[in-house]
Amino acid sequence: MPSLLHEALVLLFRNRPLLAPELVRDALGQSLPDHEAIEVQEADLTQLTPTEYQADLVVLLRTQRPVLGIVVEVQLRRDDAKAYAWPLYAAALRARLRCPACLLVVTPDAAVAAWASRPIDTGQPGSPFRPLVLGPNVVPLVTDVDTARGAPELAVLSAQAHGREARGLEVGLASLQAIAELVDDRGMLHCDLILQALNDNARRTLEALMQSRAYTYQSDFARKYVAEGKAKGETKGRAEGEAKALLTILATRGLEVSERQRQTIQQCADLAVLDTWLRRAVTAKSTAEVLSPIP
Repeated sequence: MPSLLHEALVLLFRNRPLLAPELVRDALGQSLPDHEAIEVQEADLTQLTPTEYQADLVVLLRTQRPVLGIVVEVQLRRDDAKAYAWPLYAAALRARLRCPACLLVVTPDAAVAAWASRPIDTGQPGSPFRPLVLGPNVVPLVTDVDTARGAPELAVLSAQAHGREARGLEVGLASLQAIAELVDDRGMLHCDLILQALNDNARRTLEALMQSRAYTYQSDFARKYVAEGKAKGETKGRAEGEAKALLTILATRGLEVSERQRQTIQQCADLAVLDTWLRRAVTAKSTAEVLSPIP
């Protein structure tokens, strides 16, 4: 039975058909044939194979005819039986489409990626089967908000791959800012995927930021993170909430706050200033840098 994480990662590729070919080309360095359209196709390969062989997803590149089929397989743990299934997936898709086909294994686990990258001996001399493997070492590190907004599914995948690393906070911030603009059900799914992938400090920091006005909500997914006592219509209440969120972020990041700096933060009633401080606090190297004059 596929896990919720497995199904959620598959949905990233289903929701953005461009994602698989973009990663095959940009992250794995494989050339793609000229094509006019990219579409998700039925992943059931049982017309030519036994019913137990069911791929996660098929992405098709086409002109007037198919030019490349990509079987997308999300793999969260080692499964030696896949050495027999994976070559079959690619061969069955190639036979069905009458065009080249490849297998893309997607995993957020470095050990699983190393295992999946091994050539598979099919018994045909000189022709081992080599899956294309998208592990955390080759998933792009997305820390730029504009990049994340242009490809929110890629940003979420980046959080899965790099969220526990040193730059996890930057990755998480970019991806959360991108999905804040989604107005459909993807927001809830993406939010859960991002937060569960982050290291503890990054997750606490971003949850504090989400309680503040500096984080803009355009869908329902983030409402559970809004502080219970936040007064939407009262400037004082909003300022107090943002000051508290700012102090939480500074503490979580291990930045020292003097008593004078604490008073400056707590006494500030200017929401625009507090918003600026909150955004600085995510990447600043000191509290003094956070509170430096605003141009």
